[in-house]
Amino acid sequence: MHTKTYDLIVVGGGILGTFHAYHALKKGLTVLHLEKDSVPAGSTVRNFGQVVPSGMAGEWFDYGVRGLEIYQTIQTELDISVRNNGSYYLASDDDEVQIIHELSAHYHTKGYAHELWHKEQVLSRFPQLKKDYVREALVFGQELSVEPDVMIQRLHRYLEQKFETYTLRYQTTVLGCDSSSQGVTVTATDKQTFQADHVIICNGYEFKILFRELFNDSNLEISKLQMLRTIPLKDILLAGNILTGLTIRRYESFETYCPSFHNVSAPAHYQELQQWGIHILFKQAPDGSIIIGDSHEYAPADQLEELGFTSKQFINDLMLTEANRILPLPIHSIATTWSGFYAQHKNHIVEHDIDHRIHIRTGIGGKGMTASAG
Repeated sequence: MHTKTYDLIVVGGGILGTFHAYHALKKGLTVLHLEKDSVPAGSTVRNFGQVVPSGMAGEWFDYGVRGLEIYQTIQTELDISVRNNGSYYLASDDDEVQIIHELSAHYHTKGYAHELWHKEQVLSRFPQLKKDYVREALVFGQELSVEPDVMIQRLHRYLEQKFETYTLRYQTTVLGCDSSSQGVTVTATDKQTFQADHVIICNGYEFKILFRELFNDSNLEISKLQMLRTIPLKDILLAGNILTGLTIRRYESFETYCPSFHNVSAPAHYQELQQWGIHILFKQAPDGSIIIGDSHEYAPADQLEELGFTSKQFINDLMLTEANRILPLPIHSIATTWSGFYAQHKNHIVEHDIDHRIHIRTGIGGKGMTASAG
């Protein structure tokens, strides 16, 4: 039995739990960080790795902007895969052009740097894009990309090197969390116990281990995403986060701040795509491979199994057809496909305190990579 008492135990090694640990360490606290898998394998590593405050609204935009600075500060000390290549929203028709102009007007009032690019500027930067797709683009040059398959483990390594008060334990599944007047006792599957003054639980979409009854009645839902990755494509240079017309018609910043958003109708070729929550994004990795996606299917938090573990080929085909309308891809260029899952809530995050010592923070949805740091 461990007798050491930590200031804080963080349960969950994903991006949200890791940045809770980071901020506690910055305050000088002793932190024990517990992750159930041999390495994090959930939402944090199954996404694009785009850090795009421009797509957020309200306080989440502010968190994202703060996160840009935090990511870049860490990157100067250890390579965690951060690249500053910007974000590019491609408008393909009159409605999307109108919407990006309205978002531009909003960000002028916020002082958030950006540019509107005309067609020739976009095609000069990305000559492989189809000329008949691109009309204009809204560009945020300060926004970032990270590589989700490596970033989180490098971030853990950074915390271990930077802070003597940080302890990280993989393959430690927490089964119990009980508070008393003296503190919190955390019990793991290997029968070890750990003591802390406080515990923060950032459990992503894993709702079956700790406080299951709470999550069964939480109004959380699970989103299943399908994504694809090409082989390295050395002839295509696509530096940056490339977001397209369907993204303009989906992201909350456009919905919140653009008066025309709710008045535009979807062209016929968008309707089946939107039925499956598809919006096309591209992000090229350093090896030249391109991540393409994604789609969205939903189920209540206690019915994750309804979503299944397989990828639907017709959804992949829908995404590839639309992707090729924007960026022609070589035949047989898809190397891998996968499904990702994340938990989301109508209030954007679940903040529930079991008591004054045990705190649950989860259900951040697709905001994790952008907003968690801030």
